[in-house]
Amino acid sequence: MSVLARLARNTLGGGGRLRRWFPAPVLARIEQAVAAGETGHIGEVCFAVEAQLPLALVLRGVTSRQRAEQAFGELRVWDTERNTGVLVYLLLSERKVEIVADRGIAAHVGQDEWERICSALAAHCASDQPESGVLEAIGAIHALLERHFPSLGQANPNERPDAPVLL
Repeated sequence: MSVLARLARNTLGGGGRLRRWFPAPVLARIEQAVAAGETGHIGEVCFAVEAQLPLALVLRGVTSRQRAEQAFGELRVWDTERNTGVLVYLLLSERKVEIVADRGIAAHVGQDEWERICSALAAHCASDQPESGVLEAIGAIHALLERHFPSLGQANPNERPDAPVLL
């Protein structure tokens, strides 16, 4: 996508969609799904959605992946005892979905599995069904984490907030 196209998308797109797709009741259901799923594994899942990139980032050529990695750090998703944080990042203006997994998880879960989840969520968003897509993605992530990082009755403190983050 050209710089001009990205500028247009990130100037004009995303804001209305953010309010329409993620009102308070939807955000509450997403938070509940994150909290409920975390009982079965020792991972921490964070969902963040951004209406549009700041123009300075677009002009610097920052990609959605780079922005997701930046958000991963800013939101401290990495800050877990066993390095088991996962960020699901949705950039509405560019219709991009990224998943960033901490090193403890990345060593066990292949990129193809993350890409499959991202593609499914992007398809739901393209069909104007973001809530079901986000809930399905969170469920798929919980299933992966339960397989690779089950709680097995261990103490599982909630190390990161469960509430979705609007960037």
